Amino acid sequence: MLYLLLVPVLTTYLVYKYIPMFGLVIAFKDYNIFQGVFASPWVGLETFKEMAANKYFWLAVRNTFVLNIGALIFSFPAPIILALMINEVLQVRTRRVVQSLVYIPHFISWVVLGGIMVVLLSESGVVNHIVEALGGSKIGFLTTPDNWIAVYVISEIWKTMGWGSIIYLGAITSIDPGIYESAMIDGANKFRQIIHITLPFLKPTILLLLILNIGQIASIGFEKPFMLGNSLVRNVADVISTHVYDYGVINTRYSYSTAVGLCQSIINLVLITAANRLSNKLTGDSIW
Repeated sequence: MLYLLLVPVLTTYLVYKYIPMFGLVIAFKDYNIFQGVFASPWVGLETFKEMAANKYFWLAVRNTFVLNIGALIFSFPAPIILALMINEVLQVRTRRVVQSLVYIPHFISWVVLGGIMVVLLSESGVVNHIVEALGGSKIGFLTTPDNWIAVYVISEIWKTMGWGSIIYLGAITSIDPGIYESAMIDGANKFRQIIHITLPFLKPTILLLLILNIGQIASIGFEKPFMLGNSLVRNVADVISTHVYDYGVINTRYSYSTAVGLCQSIINLVLITAANRLSNKLTGDSIW
């Protein structure tokens, strides 16, 4: 009976993950929506050659890696730090209020959040009005490439760190309180308890999530770059997902967009495999 509980999960993966893999054949055909997958002519690797020769594709790849690596460097430690801080709050009511406040951004859609950020950070937005009122000059938060990347990374941290801290808080609560009591008797302060007890216990969880995040470096959501991007920052805001949208949806180049998606999946597979092997070699811990 317990194995029957796996049926809904396995069915979901089969229907939404594995069966759609058949559509990858479109990348090797000159796909025509009216002819269908089987009747469309086979072109082999021609679409991939076109993709490799497209400078905008490599621009999108570069931007995707820059934004994801930047977000990984700065946003990955944020939930860990937040979880450690929340864990040190002694009053239960205060802890619950703080947790509720930091979880809220996760439930705000990037479409809504992007609109709010445009209103706040545009050159005629609220923030620049405050800057001018204080005697400063307008700042191009969304029109200058460097500022745009900073806004992207900071907003990523703000939106994801609260929800990401749940996993670490769950891991922290599983640590035996007696270990902390023994450390306090030995004279260890809070900082030493975190360094020598909490973080070592969190190590498997941190490595697991780090490997999974590295495996997603070549993937990036569509809504955020699309909502925040504009023609002035296209050199940094045009990512793989928006590139697929431009060619696949607007220009109806379905074969091209499928080829890009296939390459993206292959890159992610290579990255997560390499990260897993490196983790296993350096620390002895890995996903598989």
